[in-house]
Amino acid sequence: MKHGKKYVDSFKAIDKAKQYDAPEALELAAKGSKAKFDETIELHIRLGVDSRHADQQVRGAVVLPNGTGKTVRVCVFCKEDKYEAAKAAGADYVGGMDLVEKITKENWMDFDVVVASPDMMGVVGRLGKILGPRGLMPNPKAGTVTPDVAKAVTEAKAGKIEYRLDKTNIIHCPIGKASFGVEKLEQNFNTLINAVVKAKPAAAKGQYLKSVVVASTMGPGIKISTAKYGN
Repeated sequence: MKHGKKYVDSFKAIDKAKQYDAPEALELAAKGSKAKFDETIELHIRLGVDSRHADQQVRGAVVLPNGTGKTVRVCVFCKEDKYEAAKAAGADYVGGMDLVEKITKENWMDFDVVVASPDMMGVVGRLGKILGPRGLMPNPKAGTVTPDVAKAVTEAKAGKIEYRLDKTNIIHCPIGKASFGVEKLEQNFNTLINAVVKAKPAAAKGQYLKSVVVASTMGPGIKISTAKYGN
């Protein structure tokens, strides 16, 4: 695969055999961001679990102290008595069957997070085949199925992200933008890595954090030492 000059220049600054401390790795990732847009800094965490087993699933949500740098559009499914509270909290769209029909008939998907009150899950469940593959289905573990829809909206707007294993036992999450600077990126990094470590399943055997890699949208991956975060 042929890479462009900017990628090659960023790659030269990195020792591929080295595992960096988090601050140094985050600084390299941010400085290596050469695109004309503000690149997202992403974390890729490979875990020593087997996601095919229910007792080795790793999933949850965490509010990043400095947010993700992205404007999050929130769609809320709730009963009418909660419409005002959801809107006051900053929800972009609030409704019930009207939103279900808009999504199914118009293929409308102008949102990034879906929140639902438990009494609306029967309705939202009809959207499983549409929302599921996109990772948008509300889930109690992620705090997006809750009676307190206003709180869920506030958290989503503040930078709450969901983390979950993919089929290859890797978690992929954004932890901010290159423009954040090392200090803010490190605060977000620590919040996410600590949440993942706390979520270690009892059934997990051997080394838990197999590898942690940080990269900007267009940049090369930089390995981070996992020693200080335990196994």
